[in-house]
Amino acid sequence: MANSKYEYVKSFEQPDTLLPNTWIVVRIDGRGFHKLSDRYAFKKPNDRRALDLMNAAAVEVMKDLPDLAIAYGVSDEYSFVFHPSCELFERRSAKLVTTIVSTFTAHYIYLWGTYFTENPLQPPYLPSFDGRAVVYPAMGNLRDYMSWRQVDCHINNLYNTTFWTMVQQGGMSNTDAERELQGTVSSDKNEILFTRFGINYNNEDEMYKKGSVIYRQYQLEDAKPASNPSIEQDEGSSVPEAISKSQQEKLKKLRRKAQVVVNHVDIIKDEFWERRPWILSGRPGKLPEA
Repeated sequence: MANSKYEYVKSFEQPDTLLPNTWIVVRIDGRGFHKLSDRYAFKKPNDRRALDLMNAAAVEVMKDLPDLAIAYGVSDEYSFVFHPSCELFERRSAKLVTTIVSTFTAHYIYLWGTYFTENPLQPPYLPSFDGRAVVYPAMGNLRDYMSWRQVDCHINNLYNTTFWTMVQQGGMSNTDAERELQGTVSSDKNEILFTRFGINYNNEDEMYKKGSVIYRQYQLEDAKPASNPSIEQDEGSSVPEAISKSQQEKLKKLRRKAQVVVNHVDIIKDEFWERRPWILSGRPGKLPEA
């Protein structure tokens, strides 16, 4: 670029490089989705079409960005995780966040008609998302973050399932249902669902209870015996092995060959991670045999 007297304005740009050797989580959230869900008549407490659309858009983001290790989604939010070895965009926060948000939003809007065939998007009720990047220094921190989101999924879904059942099937007003549920614990809500409405919460759809996990699928490995050390041991202080640009490109090509899958499983226990070590190692596994 040719020098000019106006080039001084570049000095106003502030560096936003994220800490090296840390896990990067970019979490996106829907903006004004309460109004959006009302406008397009989302079903309560869960709209399968809306959740499938979120998952479909997230899958496309994972395919577009092979640097991503895993993603987790619930309701109108999604968390995308980059491995500590990631050097995409020199780890610049703004570039990572805007790329995730814009790519996700583009696919969400493009795929809308596939899931909402009778409700085309119309201004001013258009979906949009915001995002932020947070770094976690150790594997244990990353695991705890993912566990936190899944626990929140369970808590919120149990409440919403009970609340909307009381309103839709029990004929209660929103205010009365909210008042009765105030101060209740999980066992109380399960009891209300079962005794009043014959609903066993354990039989609810796994996606509603556990959220959605997206990752690249390789050959599963055997879980470690219970007596072995937990995978949650802190490995955040180790210095990552330097990876050349050519090696990085090779790894990206290998990741692109793997199928991106959506699953609804427990990610709090060790078994999920032990059987899929490539997620935390950053190294592609063996492709499943045809």
